[in-house]
Amino acid sequence: MMRFGGKCAGGWIGVLAFLLSAGPGTLLPAAEQSAKQASVQSGALVLHTRARIAADADAPANAHPAVGGAVAGTATSGGTTRAEANRPQGNGSAVPQPSLSLDEAAARLVSPAAKVVFETVEWNPQETAVIVCDMWDDHWCSSAAARVAEMAPRMNQFLAALRGRGVLVVHAPSGTMEHYKDYPQRKRAFDAPAAKFDPPARGWCKLDPQREAPLPIDDQAGGCDTPGLEQRRAWRKQIDAIEIAPEDAIGDGVDVLNLLVHRGIRNVMLAGVHTNMCVLGRPFGIRQLVYQGKRVVLVRDLTDAMYDPAAAPKISHFGGTARVVAHIERYWCPTIESNDILGGAPFRFGGDRRPRVVFLINEDEYRAEETLARWAADVEFRRDFSTTVIQGRGSFRLDGIEALRQADAAVLYIRRRPIPAEQLDVLRRYLADGRPVLALRTTSHAFAVRAGAAVPEGVENWPDFDREVLGCEYRNHAGNALGSGIFPAAAIDEPLLHGVEPLRWHSRGSLYLSKLLDPNAQVLLKGKAGELIEPVAWTRTYGKSRVFYTSLGHPDDFEQPQFRQLLDNALCWLLQREQFAPQPAPAAAPGG
Repeated sequence: MMRFGGKCAGGWIGVLAFLLSAGPGTLLPAAEQSAKQASVQSGALVLHTRARIAADADAPANAHPAVGGAVAGTATSGGTTRAEANRPQGNGSAVPQPSLSLDEAAARLVSPAAKVVFETVEWNPQETAVIVCDMWDDHWCSSAAARVAEMAPRMNQFLAALRGRGVLVVHAPSGTMEHYKDYPQRKRAFDAPAAKFDPPARGWCKLDPQREAPLPIDDQAGGCDTPGLEQRRAWRKQIDAIEIAPEDAIGDGVDVLNLLVHRGIRNVMLAGVHTNMCVLGRPFGIRQLVYQGKRVVLVRDLTDAMYDPAAAPKISHFGGTARVVAHIERYWCPTIESNDILGGAPFRFGGDRRPRVVFLINEDEYRAEETLARWAADVEFRRDFSTTVIQGRGSFRLDGIEALRQADAAVLYIRRRPIPAEQLDVLRRYLADGRPVLALRTTSHAFAVRAGAAVPEGVENWPDFDREVLGCEYRNHAGNALGSGIFPAAAIDEPLLHGVEPLRWHSRGSLYLSKLLDPNAQVLLKGKAGELIEPVAWTRTYGKSRVFYTSLGHPDDFEQPQFRQLLDNALCWLLQREQFAPQPAPAAAPGG
């Protein structure tokens, strides 16, 4: 599995270099699955990271921290050591981030030049720690305290699983060390030998204009989403729902850094609150850890921001958290979700009322694990949706498919991967409830092995999914070399095609031969390869479910603004919401 390497800054340059040289995903999903199983057996932590990169014009001179790769102090591609690369810049040697407005800072995160990238990495548990940031027993903002209490049981499960794998658990409820003065876990951190740090360890690490743009939310008034509360010291200790085991440690400052050095910790997971404040700025927070050359990931479903939806950009509280997470992915470190360790679906707050879109991805031909997952991250940011990406990674399972039970829409990109009957029943129940589906390309043969092939033991074949749900019969595809000429099916004013410009383009993907069986289906686009003409995008209903299917979905299609606009429109149609704004034309990010 590929390991990231590089330096710290705002551009993900190291990851970009990897992406250009190796492509997204260095292993086929099936091979990756075998590697993952072997890694689990050997004890390695297998993490599926998400990060954001941008064009060189949008990147400062520093490189970005990595989750794998070079050890602190070893040479990087630029010839400097990681410690040198990560040193806070105050002498003008780095390129400062330009002064940006909040809207410009947010736009930079979703600039057409920016990319969301995914990679699977392995960490040695014996060299890994997880830091629990400020999960206090109370908070002056009652809604923030309530979300901590709601998240704590899941976090406790996460910590228990990591602890069982040999990971060091560090509890860091800042400002409460007096409560823990007689705890052996506190003594463990307090007594760690003083380490030498280069650059010197700081106290609070404020926003670093040499590395990052302003935060994409306005938290200047404190960020509390419960009106009328005054700031005060409300916490005394960590919330009791999170167990402090005998082998754990407790600290809240440089003592944590000393302990990490003393234990030989190279890898750190950060979980807790608040994403835009303490998680970034504490002496043990993301900025500090990056400066010290640690490989860092944020557990993005086990964090929460201080953000009031009444403040700019006036989106939901949870959308505000998502924007801060995107900021961290762009400028500081990758993120993971707790289900990398626990399995199943990631944690979601009960009060998160954003439309929930679940992406089911399991194919080994068209890199959907990167292209579609990237679009999911983009949709979450631009549209203030809650997105959950479930990846089968080449296996005959879709662990986490239970997320469909709370989903408002499902997006499927699956190829010849029958799954266990109990998992398939979750999808059947979802459809029986009349909820919508967006399906791409190989999903016409999602759950069916090839004719005559043996069905793997323990799974259920669904060869008629295309006929029953999509209203078509998949009959192979035309030659790969021909590609497909795409054009509108009729000269009609179809809302789903608004903003899809140009309406005629060439797709590098082969033309699927899809015999349309539903006379009531509304064909939107057709494709041509030689003398063959076939429908390539249509809508229909299955029972009470709205269905949108397109046989497009080649990796190159996702690079086309008109294709992404088509998907945007389709998702809005499925959710019966207003249409998306048209995709912007490729351009440099503001200030780049």
